[in-house]
Amino acid sequence: MILQRTIWLFALYISTTLICCQSKKELSREEKRDAILRDIKVPEISTYILQLTDFGAKGDSAANNKPAFDKAMQASKAKGGAKIVVTPGVYIVNGPIQFVSNTTIELQKGAKLIFGTNAKDYLPVVPTSWEGTFIYNYSPLIYAYKVENVAIIGEGTIDGNGKDGFSKWYDLQKPSQQLSRKMNQEETPLKDRVFGEGHYLRPHLIQFYDCKNILIEGVTIANSPFWSVHFLKSENITARKVKFNAFNKNNDGFDPEYSKNVLIEDIDFNNADDNVAIKAGRDHEGRKTAISSENIIIRNCRFKGLHGVVIGSEMSAGVQNVFVENCTYGGYCKRGIYLKSNPDRGGFIKNIYVSNVEFGDVEDGVFITSYYHGEGKGFATDIHDIFIDNLRFKTAHNAGLVIQGYPDKKVRDVHFTKVKIDSCTTALSLSNTENIIFNDVVIGKQVTVPSAVK
Repeated sequence: MILQRTIWLFALYISTTLICCQSKKELSREEKRDAILRDIKVPEISTYILQLTDFGAKGDSAANNKPAFDKAMQASKAKGGAKIVVTPGVYIVNGPIQFVSNTTIELQKGAKLIFGTNAKDYLPVVPTSWEGTFIYNYSPLIYAYKVENVAIIGEGTIDGNGKDGFSKWYDLQKPSQQLSRKMNQEETPLKDRVFGEGHYLRPHLIQFYDCKNILIEGVTIANSPFWSVHFLKSENITARKVKFNAFNKNNDGFDPEYSKNVLIEDIDFNNADDNVAIKAGRDHEGRKTAISSENIIIRNCRFKGLHGVVIGSEMSAGVQNVFVENCTYGGYCKRGIYLKSNPDRGGFIKNIYVSNVEFGDVEDGVFITSYYHGEGKGFATDIHDIFIDNLRFKTAHNAGLVIQGYPDKKVRDVHFTKVKIDSCTTALSLSNTENIIFNDVVIGKQVTVPSAVK
């Protein structure tokens, strides 16, 4: 009897141990990605149609269509949701388009929105964020705040008219930029962080702030005043088949910040700045907010612009679970994969997966730095568990693979597998690193059979 009980207890122990081990089994990259994809669902598009022209809109390159959009949004709100259809034409919009929930804007092929350049039309100030700090500022040109189930679709164009408008403020922004950072560090109450008139912080072209269930599909985004599309404290986001022609200063493509469950796919980038820049707040405020940007999938895209995929530099709340897959290039990028932070930021960058990605000519292939701009102290970033597989560059004119850790917080556990760089000036530059693993990495011409003595 005692023997039987002993055998039973031993079998129970083995069974429990096996179950425990199975439950702790590490998921593969594909399993992690697919679990995220299951949680991302596009919003349902309303079948109730509103024609913008029924609200007085004229696509004649002259009339102001801001009142028509305002009336159409209110009609959508009254109905509980609608699709606002913009037929072919050139529509001037002197002021922001402000979304209500359950609303879609469909820009049909041949429809073009051009935003006016009078800054006062974008007042009063609204809650927003600027380079990682929450403030009140001029309204983004298309602004969605605390709404859900919203979409911008179609084959039309959104032109921010930045070159002739807000972009001229770039050379005037420094005092307000520094003031916003000072308010961040000193925990100035949000109600007192009022910018707008008398300041020169350029508004975003499109911003979704504290929103859920977002779709951007098919449209061309051009001539942005600042960042093109900013997802701020938002979730369940799909962006696909978008085209960018945005060549002004700081014309990033997509900037997810404090956001999660994001799918960016089949995009044609052509930006003067980062194609995708994943952010999570700046310095003290970012660490205090503590909402990481996570579960972000970037796939089947064509990169062209300053940098392909960037994490940082405003990322103090942390970035994790990012997948970059099956992407190629549509033109020159200065850097391919760029992870950047400095010791003012803190936070973490971890669980980053890059797979099956190709670039042509770049300055640097992969650049990971904890000391961006060579400044900062006190809050080094924890960067680890980066997995790069099947990555190729034709030429890296400066450096192939660069990792710069921090003396008391080294970049660690970075895995390079099947990486090929046809030619570069400096192959590797690794400092303050730990456990950097290379498997099947060729930089320069591949060496074959060794030569024999003649």
